[in-house]
Amino acid sequence: MAEWQNRFSLLGKCALVTGATKGIGYTISIVLADAGADLVIVGRDKTGLDELQTRILEMGKRCTSILADISTLEGLDKVGQEAIKAFGRIDILVNNAGIALLDPLLDIKIEDWEKTISVNLRAPLILTRYFVPGMKKRGGGKIINLSSQAGVNALDDHGAYCASKGGLNMLTKVMASEWAKYNIQTNAVCPNVILTPMGEKVWGDPEKGGAMKAKTPARRFGAPIEVADMVLYLASEASNYVCGEILMIDGGYTAI
Repeated sequence: MAEWQNRFSLLGKCALVTGATKGIGYTISIVLADAGADLVIVGRDKTGLDELQTRILEMGKRCTSILADISTLEGLDKVGQEAIKAFGRIDILVNNAGIALLDPLLDIKIEDWEKTISVNLRAPLILTRYFVPGMKKRGGGKIINLSSQAGVNALDDHGAYCASKGGLNMLTKVMASEWAKYNIQTNAVCPNVILTPMGEKVWGDPEKGGAMKAKTPARRFGAPIEVADMVLYLASEASNYVCGEILMIDGGYTAI
């Protein structure tokens, strides 16, 4: 194997991906398995989990699926307990699961606000606390939080979403500050619109989507593989000196 391949290899590593059955999470799971990692995949769609698990097993990697709702404390505890039981360790944690419940600020339902915060911000904190003690004992680990350019720039009707992702960006920095000395690198990835089912639902309208593309220097939306490849870099030894970064994958949106 060439040296550059060694630097990006995940052989011998175990990764956990939340929100794994669709869109970005599905693609991340496949890319990490292709790089050599064993997988714990988490989601609420049993059929989707079964299909993804079968595909990863066919790639020759070990894979455990966990059916859980991480908006609840019970679901988070289930993930933490079952992941450790399955593999004994998590080397790479990808906090990918997220929801977007959209309304103008004056119309946001409190239950929608609280659910958004519970999935997009609380869940990454709690899951990380399950696995960081083991990372410290083993001398290192990787935490990758899937955030959004909406955590950096405001978007109308995205009050709860923007607040949750802005909070996740700062949480990422505090994680990096506290844990970098243990060789644990924590970073956030902030995509612009990515053409997943959720992206299509929010931005599929030509008038709305066209206006967003017009504000993006690349004049297009992103693809899940473009995010997954950044996650692979952050999960690998090639990124060992990258820590506490809020990395934009936005076609230049935040550059102007």
